[in-house]
Amino acid sequence: MELLANLALGLETAVTPTNLLFCFAGVFLGTFVGVIPGVGPLAAISMLFPITFYLDPTAALIMLAGIYYGTTYGGSTASILLNIPGATSSAVTCLDGHPMAKQGRAGVALFMTTIASFVGGSFGIIILSLFSPLIAEYALTFGPAEYFALMVLGLIAASTISNASPSKGLAMVVFGMLFATVGTDSQSGVGRFTFGSMSLLEGFGISAMAMGLFGVGEILSSVGATRIAKIDSSSAKLLNMLPSKDDWRRSWLPGLRGSSIGSFIGALPGTGPSIAVFMAYAFEKRVSKTPERFGHGAIEGVVAPETANNAADQTAFIPTLTLGIPGSATMALMLGALMIHGIQPGPTLIVEQPSLFWGLVMSFWIGNLLLLILNLPLIGLWVRLLLIPYHYLYPAILVFLCIGAYSVRANPADVLIILGFGFVGYAMRLADLPAAPLLLGFVLGPLVETQFRRAMVLARGDFTDVVTRPIAGTVLALAAAILVWTLVSAIMRYRRGMKALTRNPTG
Repeated sequence: MELLANLALGLETAVTPTNLLFCFAGVFLGTFVGVIPGVGPLAAISMLFPITFYLDPTAALIMLAGIYYGTTYGGSTASILLNIPGATSSAVTCLDGHPMAKQGRAGVALFMTTIASFVGGSFGIIILSLFSPLIAEYALTFGPAEYFALMVLGLIAASTISNASPSKGLAMVVFGMLFATVGTDSQSGVGRFTFGSMSLLEGFGISAMAMGLFGVGEILSSVGATRIAKIDSSSAKLLNMLPSKDDWRRSWLPGLRGSSIGSFIGALPGTGPSIAVFMAYAFEKRVSKTPERFGHGAIEGVVAPETANNAADQTAFIPTLTLGIPGSATMALMLGALMIHGIQPGPTLIVEQPSLFWGLVMSFWIGNLLLLILNLPLIGLWVRLLLIPYHYLYPAILVFLCIGAYSVRANPADVLIILGFGFVGYAMRLADLPAAPLLLGFVLGPLVETQFRRAMVLARGDFTDVVTRPIAGTVLALAAAILVWTLVSAIMRYRRGMKALTRNPTG
């Protein structure tokens, strides 16, 4: 009964005209930006982040969440039609989605992608509604030591598991934490690394850093890019999208399995939809009686990763809202949005801000319904958007980024900061350094420092007291095990590569 009462409260909050408007704006803008190749949810949210500073916290979070899962819907369109992933998590959809488009079944692939996204998102929302209160209730017993351990685990997991190069990921986490030390110390009030600049006393803004690293960095890396797309517009007509009975028969079990995998993986800090879609695709190929069909237009190869993708998007809010620990850089921006409005995510959020939490949950249902309604008739529009040349699209985005950076504090230095981080992001792309762990380190750095200081005060400076606490010690041991396993695996891969090079020096 309590769950039904909470859902009723959330529905009452979500259906207010203001929240409905911003939910629609979020999903529309997310889909609009998501179909642009290479611009994923992180870049989209970074570009539109400043708009939410002037909104009510609930409306702001509803809009950002709509942008988040809206880009997931839109990212699949470019994957299927152009074989260019709109986001990293949409890359798996290219494997069978684009071959379907070559076979003249692009409409069917787009239709099933939209249905699969709705099913996966709905499954994830149910998991979010059922398990978030239980996790939050248990987490109320956590102290500073437990939060410090969980944040360390999240940082290590996000920088090692989800990245091909763990050493680079860890280095970027540390780099981000160093950026977070700039500004006024929260406990002593002393300025750190400001070099006499008044503009740096407040530190680097998360919006300026995110927009610079991902927005401006994306623009600089795409300057001069020319892609001429040849798209059969007739395949995007509604009459050509209806799947056959065989398509439905082959899709429902992969959809359920993909939703389950995505919901589980998405709820784990440091994983996210990218890992979920690869696992869902690999599992379907393993259990299929005809695995040779995969990669040549198998409908299961589209449905399974799409359901996993959207389910993971929804359950990723579980650790972010109930524990205050973002599992990805995108969730870090969600966390930053709440903190800017003076709301501290964590186990007390559901109790202290029930209308915000349950309003957000119920807005997910509304947003997914809106996306279902929007995507089917507007696929033709998204197809035409893909034909806009880059040299027309990105200058306008750059102008909006600079305006957004200036509007936050009306400080000209913020424009310089966003441009500076833009060049940093571009240099990181050239050096093949991941930017997402840097943003995670920047967001979690101050929280890790604060919780560690509190834990050490309670322990009277004895770190062994932190390690010997049951929960904190177990989590820290798990973090150490992940770190050691990742480093050993990296060393073994390096040795195998050197042996192969020694045996075949000319290869």
